[in-house]
Amino acid sequence: MSDHGDPAYDNTHRAFLQSLLARQTITFAEAKPILAAIQTAQTPNRPTLPEDVSQADFEYYIDALNTHISAYDFEIRSTHHQVSKERIYALVNTTSDALTQMATVHTPDEIAFVKRVLDAMFETYNTQAAEVMAVTSMQALKCARPPHGEQQRRDSGNQTQVTAPSAALTGSQAQSVLELMVQEGWFELSAKGYHSLSPRALMELRGWLVDTYNDQGGENSDDEEDEHVKIKFCAACREIVTVGQRCTDLGNLWRSQGGREECPTCKKAWTEAPAVGEKAARQGSRQVPNGRRRPSPSDEAQSGAEKD
Repeated sequence: MSDHGDPAYDNTHRAFLQSLLARQTITFAEAKPILAAIQTAQTPNRPTLPEDVSQADFEYYIDALNTHISAYDFEIRSTHHQVSKERIYALVNTTSDALTQMATVHTPDEIAFVKRVLDAMFETYNTQAAEVMAVTSMQALKCARPPHGEQQRRDSGNQTQVTAPSAALTGSQAQSVLELMVQEGWFELSAKGYHSLSPRALMELRGWLVDTYNDQGGENSDDEEDEHVKIKFCAACREIVTVGQRCTDLGNLWRSQGGREECPTCKKAWTEAPAVGEKAARQGSRQVPNGRRRPSPSDEAQSGAEKD
């Protein structure tokens, strides 16, 4: 590509920003053909091929865009995908959280349903015994109807805001909202049928998740052994962890072992390290002496929800 020179903001930057606005998230591999096409349109007599676009070129565009869009309360942030390990870049609104943005295209009852699904992810199916932080479609659909007598919801920290009870959604309406959450890039649906927050949602909802589900400082896990912290952070990258492994020392959480045979923090061996994420639901299924399957914590939570 051409020399960077003065980091002027020109039509190539505007075109790349339009591409980001249309897709919300992007990877370096996805950006290469886009930037190549933009550069070729800018200088047709000197075509640019996707392989000509380097990581440095890509980061130059990201930095230049961030400089100019910060005045409009936007920022391009990045995080590693917890499963593919690929770095994901997302266009994030820095002043309004994702739930506020969803409210522009979804009804209040649909937003209330999404919040109940988040409650299921980070409260019902997130215990010390099984830190799943994901829900199956069946578990999510059980959130279509608000709990009996629900009159208020915790919005942040220990504060509560009194609100009118939300109306129940039908099964088909709830299923439609779940599908839209995936299509809009807020939820991810795994091959095993679990819904979890996408990298984009984790970046946009980081502060809201900590304020809503952590009673005390979410990023300081020193007291986690005494009190289960719902929103947890990787001991290495300090990003929210919803998929990974936990050391037997409850204070040490990692997105992956990274080929290590011991915990990098406490040096304990990775012996039957508890899984974090949907694997925790399957790992939670235990065998009792007579060979019958003992319900996992997720099963017990679901059974309780059915009784309600």
